[in-house]
Amino acid sequence: MASSSQPSLLSYHHTCCSSSSNSNSTRFPSSFSLSSLHGSTRTQFPRNLSLSLTKIHAKFEKFEGSEDNPVQLQQEEVQEIEEFPDQEIKEEDDDCLPSDLEGAVRQSGQASASFVDSGGTRAIVELLIPQLQFLDDEGAQAELWELSRVFIDTLIEETGCQKVKAIFPDTGAAALLKYQWKDAAFGFSSLSDRKPVEDEDEIVVMVVPDYQMLEYVQKIASLLSDDPPRPLIMWNPRLVSEDVGVGFNVRKLRRYFLRTFSVVYSMRPFPSGAVFRCYPGLWKVFYDDKNRPGRYLLAKELISRPDAEELEYIFGNAQEKEEEGPSLFARAAGIFSSMNRFMRVISK
Repeated sequence: MASSSQPSLLSYHHTCCSSSSNSNSTRFPSSFSLSSLHGSTRTQFPRNLSLSLTKIHAKFEKFEGSEDNPVQLQQEEVQEIEEFPDQEIKEEDDDCLPSDLEGAVRQSGQASASFVDSGGTRAIVELLIPQLQFLDDEGAQAELWELSRVFIDTLIEETGCQKVKAIFPDTGAAALLKYQWKDAAFGFSSLSDRKPVEDEDEIVVMVVPDYQMLEYVQKIASLLSDDPPRPLIMWNPRLVSEDVGVGFNVRKLRRYFLRTFSVVYSMRPFPSGAVFRCYPGLWKVFYDDKNRPGRYLLAKELISRPDAEELEYIFGNAQEKEEEGPSLFARAAGIFSSMNRFMRVISK
């Protein structure tokens, strides 16, 4: 994202480059879990339920301390189950969405592993949310590195590969993290290293490669394409810049290069919903469920990423389906309230 404000749908194409998760963290450290939030008490549910209560993890609003209390929300769901013990929980449209940022990162690791296991070699993971786009805030970079480790560890766990190389943007970051993560099960290097990839490396992960290092990125990608090709995963790449000083040919080169990659995971919130993709699933466009704050309805599934015009059309149709009644001002206020709610939860 180019600025701290939420981008419009018309700028969507400029910034663009089904598993579930059980981890949770809002504005807490990355290791924070839902169990510590709910306490140690466990509630027993009927055995004949085909879907457990964790399927309700898409209720983003339950993580907001300023609104509904998370424990209260869980108790309400438990009460509903106890009242109808023989009724199966209906699977919702938004059950595929992660419950929090760390959950999204783990889910992206699982999607990447599925892609690699299916024979894929060039993948992109994009979490287009402010927390991972703006690193000027104190501690933002440290949290970014921690989340990148969550991704890499998940990838290793899911693929079983023990020869993964993580390539960081600069030598300083690679050296610092190698020192801090002495127990890491993967190798370290930087884009500017003389030999960032070794012959024994089987999977390579580039962590937030920057557009200023595009030449190095392309060289590594070319090297990994040799027979036999080795998988390359770019985690939250920043290879596209709309800076005034960047020439048309350079932008064209970047876009051509990026087309050789498959977006295996994408999470992007919008004022009235979100765009989501988790390999091998389709691209999904969600919009707010006005009757259930914090929940989302599936507007459409697509084979490829929707462009700005398609999103305008999809969100427009979704809004037309809503019942008439609220004024234009009230609807606008609701849209921005939804955006704030979604952004606070998924980016904290």
